Amino acid sequence: MVVDLVNKLLDSFSELERCVDVTRDVLRTRDDVSPDVLCRINSYSEMVAKQRKLALELEVLIAEQNWDQVNRYVRLINGYSHMIRQDAQEILAYAMGSLPSLGEDKSEKLLA
Repeated sequence: MVVDLVNKLLDSFSELERCVDVTRDVLRTRDDVSPDVLCRINSYSEMVAKQRKLALELEVLIAEQNWDQVNRYVRLINGYSHMIRQDAQEILAYAMGSLPSLGEDKSEKLLA
């Protein structure tokens, strides 16, 4: 059961990586995207790698019944995912010309 849970997490990280790759590919085709934005996108891959490492360590912590650390690792994994999704969605929304939740000041900084 624990192995299944970790495998599901790893599968979700693969999906997240695909989203990061699509975001990077879309932004690379645009002339108005700053290198800083592409650097942010590249950092997502590093975050997903950290999530993978945490998930593999999570398997050991569950086996040891170290629930405090299990809880901590799950929060870290979720935090990374949330941060990546939010930032990537905002960048893509700006790149596609529809920014429902960003004000002018923040949107100008994304591609400046």
